[in-house]
Amino acid sequence: MKSMTGYGRCQIERDGREMAVEVKSVNHRFLDISCRLPRHLLFLEDGMRKGVGARVSRGHVDVFVSYNNHREDAKEVRVDTALAMAYRTAYEELGAALGKTAEISVSEYARMPDVLRVEEKAEDQDAVKALFLDALDGALCSLCEMREMEGANMRLDILDKIGRIETIRDQVAQRAPMVVEEYRDKLHQRIAALTDGEIDEARLVTEVAIFADRAAIDEELVRLISHTGQIRAAVELREPVGRKLDFLVQELNREVNTIGSKASDAAIAQKVVEAKGEIEKLREQVQNIE
Repeated sequence: MKSMTGYGRCQIERDGREMAVEVKSVNHRFLDISCRLPRHLLFLEDGMRKGVGARVSRGHVDVFVSYNNHREDAKEVRVDTALAMAYRTAYEELGAALGKTAEISVSEYARMPDVLRVEEKAEDQDAVKALFLDALDGALCSLCEMREMEGANMRLDILDKIGRIETIRDQVAQRAPMVVEEYRDKLHQRIAALTDGEIDEARLVTEVAIFADRAAIDEELVRLISHTGQIRAAVELREPVGRKLDFLVQELNREVNTIGSKASDAAIAQKVVEAKGEIEKLREQVQNIE
């Protein structure tokens, strides 16, 4: 089980090229990938998306890429001869207007704006892509390792909360039969007080049966056992289980709400409040699971 939160970084230098890739992920309902690439490396985007998609199934993932080419053939200097000649013509016109002449050296031409331009040479795309994919793989390995470590901690926390919910469920199951008995005793006492001890036992049994049927929570308690068991099994799987856990937590909440609406007992109502508190904590935790 993995968390959707993590960070990884990898930097590789090879044949005068340096590539650094950082990957950061946070929780998201689906897989959402955002990438920041230098403009001249946009051809790497497709490979980046495939690489991330192969290792991450859910979460918002930011990929940051920086690249430097230190090779001797990485850049070239281009001369804009036409611009240099235009400067020369302009200087001659200026000299004629002022009645002066001036010799301009080559170094002075070189200092004129845009006469000399340093440009990046076309990259060897195959070499750059291979370097990038290696760096991306290293960053994703670090990211997944962090996500797995956090997922292991979250697993323990989820199991702890499930244990508390199961304890509350057992306490409610023990209390439920007493509610019907206490209702029968109280109803018997009220009828006896109103009728001077003359009690219609058949009517009493009928009223108690109606109450017991209305307050019955056996089905909800059984389903709670099923849901908590499924959650325990899910957190042991080595596959994305976030959506499944989210559904099961919703079902837990549904059953507890039903118990609260059926139970006419203060003690059970208090346990329902405790259970809903644990379920809410569980829901928040599950939101960050891949």
